[in-house]
Order: sequence, then structure tokens, then C-alpha cells
Amino acid sequence: MRQANASPESVPEGHVGVVVNGEERTLASGTTITGLIAELGLRSDQVAVELDRNIVARGDWDGAELKRGASLEVVQFVGGG
Repeated sequence: MRQANASPESVPEGHVGVVVNGEERTLASGTTITGLIAELGLRSDQVAVELDRNIVARGDWDGAELKRGASLEVVQFVGGG
């Protein structure tokens, strides 16, 4: 479940409010970085993720449960010539 512009007061029970690329979102509690990337419709092999100002290795995404107030930057690689 995703809801843009979710203030902490409007986050339903069983969910957490996080910020992704400067946009507030509501996610189900227990969502991991892997789950977020899937929800965003991105390919995991084409993105890098920073969680609370720390780069997270792709191998750690499954265990990185997003907590209330987490701040993420998701950067997608774009190829071209």
C-alpha cells in the first residue's frame, strides 16, 4: 500500500511513514528495501539505495526493514549511447 504525502498523524495502524526521494509514503509495516523496490516497479539490478544517509548493499536489502521516519534515496541507473 502506498500513499503519497502521508503525515505521521495520517499513517494507519500497521503501516509506517517513510520518505522516498523527498516524497512521503505510507508502507505496510515490515516492508523491506526489496519490497519497496518491487512496489516502485524498479529492477533491483538497476538501482542503488541509500537509507538514512548510508548506502545499503543489495545483499542486505531483504533484511533491511523500513522503520517509521526512514529516509531513502533510490537512484536508478540509465544506460544510453
